[in-house]
Amino acid sequence: MAKTKIEDVDLYAILDLTISATESEIKKAYRKKALQCHPDKNPDDPKAAEAFHELSRALEILTDAAARSAYDKVLRAKEAAKLRHKELDSKRQKLKEDLERREREAMSGSGMNNLTDEQKLAAEIQRLQREGSKLLQEEQKRVKEEIQRSLGRLTEPVWDSSLNRIKIKWKADKTDESNGGYDEAILRKFLKKYGDIVALIVSPKKKGSALVEFANKEASDMAIEFEKGLPENPLTLQWLNEKPVLTTKREAPGPSLVSDRDYESLVMTKMRQAAERQRLIEEMKKEES
Repeated sequence: MAKTKIEDVDLYAILDLTISATESEIKKAYRKKALQCHPDKNPDDPKAAEAFHELSRALEILTDAAARSAYDKVLRAKEAAKLRHKELDSKRQKLKEDLERREREAMSGSGMNNLTDEQKLAAEIQRLQREGSKLLQEEQKRVKEEIQRSLGRLTEPVWDSSLNRIKIKWKADKTDESNGGYDEAILRKFLKKYGDIVALIVSPKKKGSALVEFANKEASDMAIEFEKGLPENPLTLQWLNEKPVLTTKREAPGPSLVSDRDYESLVMTKMRQAAERQRLIEEMKKEES
């Protein structure tokens, strides 16, 4: 962007906004796009720094009242000129451009009040460069901190319930149709008080056996330590893999590009969750058999 005149760049388009955007909308759009193209988040993309620079320049100019006013005036003039050019043939366009060029040259060197719109905009840009934009610095710091937090979560130890299944045992004779007094509903009643259950399956072939997955480690630990089940036929809970396992996230969660209010998105999310739960149950059945 440094090689391109600022008046030849549509700063609003860079932020996916229109000239009528409010300052709040400008800052919001900047944060959203900056989080996506920040060099720290795209170390292998040589164009990321340039894109981030363009966003920062757009924020700097469009959040400064004087600079934005000068820029908008030039932008509107260029749009009006485009419309007029469509109505003129090539010869008249050349005459008009020559006249405008001579007018600019005649006005150059005069006082600030006689500067062209482009010259006024250039003066505002130079002022911003000298003064520096406090708002831009604050927004860049905010974006960088958010990215650092996001990248930090990539290696943060997290709980994966599929790696931390708990085996449940109790006494039950092979011919006992009541399975020692336990079924899925009864087990769920005992276990749900510790926390959310991701999946629970009673072995279809092996009496006195079940597997359960909890949504977090705390629930799992408490269930193993405290749950005894029926007094007349106590439960024994233990880790399937001898001890709990922590892993790391493969990707950091970010804002969805589709609104949470979007009905279709919600339906698809529910379907994916149901499919995932069914997959876990099938895996647990295979392990038990």
